Amino acid sequence: MHNLQIIAGIFIFAVGVWLTRFLPFAVFKKTDRLPKYVSYLGSVLPAAIMGLLVIYCIKDYHFSDWTMLPVLAAAAVVVGVHMYKRNTILSITAGTVVYMVLLRIF
Repeated sequence: MHNLQIIAGIFIFAVGVWLTRFLPFAVFKKTDRLPKYVSYLGSVLPAAIMGLLVIYCIKDYHFSDWTMLPVLAAAAVVVGVHMYKRNTILSITAGTVVYMVLLRIF
């Protein structure tokens, strides 16, 4: 890859990151309150994205195979810890630890 291509790539990525950070402030600068649809999206998108990530992570596993056991156990731990403590970092960490331990066992 030539130096010019590397510099162009860095520039394009920098502009893309800058636009995604700046655009919301430019669009909503004159309003004190967010529009209802933006508030709605802010409330439903985190759960939808997490659901999408869970489905993406388990799509290649077969439920009839023993390799699915660590995945299901880790998912149960994540749900259980999150319901008990309501701490996202703690629940994800606990699920990861359970998954890695069970992966070494099976």
